[in-house]
Amino acid sequence: MRFPRFTKIFLTVLLVPGLTAAPVCFAAEDPGSRDQCIILLHGLARSSVSMKAIEWRLEEEGYFVVNNSYPWLGKSIEEIAPPAVEEGLAECREAGKTRVGFVTHSMGGIVLRLYLQSQSIPGMGRVVMLAPPNQGSMMADQLMANGMIEPLLPEPARQLGTGEESVPKKLGPVNFELGIIAGTNTRSIASVGLDEVENDGTVAVEETYVEGMQDIIVMPVDHSFLMWRDAVLDQVVQVLRHGNFDHERTEVQQAGD
Repeated sequence: MRFPRFTKIFLTVLLVPGLTAAPVCFAAEDPGSRDQCIILLHGLARSSVSMKAIEWRLEEEGYFVVNNSYPWLGKSIEEIAPPAVEEGLAECREAGKTRVGFVTHSMGGIVLRLYLQSQSIPGMGRVVMLAPPNQGSMMADQLMANGMIEPLLPEPARQLGTGEESVPKKLGPVNFELGIIAGTNTRSIASVGLDEVENDGTVAVEETYVEGMQDIIVMPVDHSFLMWRDAVLDQVVQVLRHGNFDHERTEVQQAGD
């Protein structure tokens, strides 16, 4: 569904308290986006609503965007990945798009990596991962070590740690063009215990790294809402168009304000 510009700004402020509704300056449409489909994959305990700002921005840039929720409760990452990715691919094909890229948040990046371990995607394009726990998450380890919280954790949360159940630890290097955005804004009680390393309140910067990535940028943004920050959206578009981040953009320094 396409939304009028005013409606998008209104919904952004409504869904994410504390964000300003300053106008966004969109770049001219990239001619290369006309035949591209971008599939969005949200994180654990989220839905497609969490990826709406990315959806709206990429549509403004001329991309065909697929932003679907996928069920995660009561399922393992192995069960989540095939339908989550293939539903998006089916919509891309139906729209007649010949190239496919991805933008993922948190566990969404692991969902994509797991799928690509055994499947190939014709016309695979560039990927941007936002705060992916590519090395597993120490935060997940801490939650599993808490006797009160551990019984309440869904299976995917257990699989995102760094121990024997870790899915990220079992995955190999990436073989597609990948840019990663990591955050350092720890304004979250979830960051307790991660004080010694740079982190976004949930995932440490070093945990986002993966062998084969083309580029990474570290920004002062938090895990939960980095996908609603204008500076992050600018960098997403930059990677999809050019394959690398703009490390000289001064706006990045204000991304977490």
